Amino acid sequence: MSLPRTTAVAAGDRWTDPDGVRMPAGEVHAWLPGQNQTVCGMALSRSRLLRFPHVTWADVQPSTGRDADRVGWVRPRCAAATGRDRRSWHRTDPRP
Repeated sequence: MSLPRTTAVAAGDRWTDPDGVRMPAGEVHAWLPGQNQTVCGMALSRSRLLRFPHVTWADVQPSTGRDADRVGWVRPRCAAATGRDRRSWHRTDPRP
């Protein structure tokens, strides 16, 4: 499954930057706007995640993102689902 480029963010907490814009904080998940769940399958309403449709998934990555100031943890399943997981898996000794 390939995800569109408009993957947004859902997070457990929020903060307001100096310009007055809401930004995600704490645990962040990838979310496709228009759906009621994250790409890893967590329901937004049941897990009480806040939606941030104006923040892209690339912007909350701690290593390169501009909106990652208060991001505490990036959900590994969401990173794998979006294809941005740095760890790649390959078998070193396959069976015959």
